[in-house]
Amino acid sequence: MRATFLRGSLAVVGVIALVGGCKAQVTGEGGKHPPGAGVSGPAAQAPSASPSDDAKGPAPTRSAKPAPPPKVLMARGDSGKRVRELQARLRQVAWLFEGPTGTYGPATAKAVEGFQGKRGLPRTGSTDTVTWARLVGMTHAPTRDELYASGGQPAAKPDPRCMTGRAICISKTSRTLTWLVDGKALLTTDVRFGSQFTPTREGTFRVYWKSRHHVSTIYHTPMPYAMFFSGGQAVHYSSDFAARGYSGASHGCVNVRDEGKIASLFAQVRNGDKVVVYW
Repeated sequence: MRATFLRGSLAVVGVIALVGGCKAQVTGEGGKHPPGAGVSGPAAQAPSASPSDDAKGPAPTRSAKPAPPPKVLMARGDSGKRVRELQARLRQVAWLFEGPTGTYGPATAKAVEGFQGKRGLPRTGSTDTVTWARLVGMTHAPTRDELYASGGQPAAKPDPRCMTGRAICISKTSRTLTWLVDGKALLTTDVRFGSQFTPTREGTFRVYWKSRHHVSTIYHTPMPYAMFFSGGQAVHYSSDFAARGYSGASHGCVNVRDEGKIASLFAQVRNGDKVVVYW
């Protein structure tokens, strides 16, 4: 009878277990679950935190180093061929209106600052690598005439015919006049020539007449300090050349724009002195 009671009790426990949805677990020592036994769901997949993880804190972030400023190539006070090229390129894009001088002065700095501001660059007035690259990309390599639009070009090598005696040596290539005595240069100045329709003659000539306050009988324009060497063609001062530079031309004469230099030349030159006009 006792055995029958035990079997009945066991049957009741089994029914309760089935109704409760429980699952029989196998336990190890001390009633603890063996590693991994009976664990399911998210808790089973989450890794255990290492004690040192909390101590470390969040990983540090690296801040990007600021880019170095562009290198300054030219600035106020500089001079030379590269400054002259900068000025010629600024003239091409209408930021500078005076002719290249080769000196980085206030007008050049102001032109560079305007160019920079128009393109969203820092308005420093100095020409750095970024500004120079933008300007070069928008312009062409300046010609010699553009580089020396207002004169200042180096004198050309004197023609061999100028190296003896007293000679006014005039180069159409460099657009300069050099006064030489026995091969020694005493004075050099910028000059302008006739247009293609009224060209200045080339060759070797002689000064045959000097006229300090001459006025053209054909064009009725002043020709101060005129030194005639070929027909009506003369070396003389030109106020138009002084005002307009190489944007104009003569009617065949050799124009000088520096009045002080032409006055000095006029005082030194004699009738019979050579005049050599060459390329």
